Amino acid sequence: MALILDFLEIILHIDKYLDIIFEAYGTWIYAILFIIIFLETGIVITPFLPGDSLVFAVGAFAAQGSLNVLWLFILLSSAAILGDTVNYWIGYHLGPKVFHEKIRFLKKEYLYKTEQFYEKHGAKTIILARYIPIIRTFAPFVAGIGKMNYGKFITYNILGGITWIALFVFGGYYFGNIPAIKRNFTLVILIIILISFIPVIKELWMHYRKKKITAQSMSQKDQD
Repeated sequence: MALILDFLEIILHIDKYLDIIFEAYGTWIYAILFIIIFLETGIVITPFLPGDSLVFAVGAFAAQGSLNVLWLFILLSSAAILGDTVNYWIGYHLGPKVFHEKIRFLKKEYLYKTEQFYEKHGAKTIILARYIPIIRTFAPFVAGIGKMNYGKFITYNILGGITWIALFVFGGYYFGNIPAIKRNFTLVILIIILISFIPVIKELWMHYRKKKITAQSMSQKDQD
């Protein structure tokens, strides 16, 4: 049991153990990183795996010369795109029954939140969701359930996967080793995530206001 817990600790906080993993596995670290990003984006029961923080951290690690930043960009972009693609087809074939049946490890509230996100943002959710933990994992799954046109999905999937990985891996490469950022790494990641939420929060607030005004208008008409 202790061994399993230690393994989970390393996986969930792999950004803190990169130097140890590199010493132990050498270039196999590329395969390990590929699998983690694939699972984080491709399997709906693993949204807890590190995403933004991991990609930023490996970018910073590459700046030290231990990893090739271009290889990281190519491999992790491929993992993100492939993960979303697999997730889409899982949702496509499982269909709406996931909302009616009890499926262990699958949190229905995440599905409903992602559905609401889709209602507001449409197909561009595939791109926007890349920058939002949890929703990132569920967006392609819900796109599959909703039978989104695959041509449109794969276009947004490729664009979103490449821009997401590019932002974080090159951001880590160029800024991750600045002393102030290294000392406050967790805070920096949280700030990046919060910034990515700003346009979403803004649109949700506008949607809420519009809905409230419509409700008030309907209520006024009923009174008249």
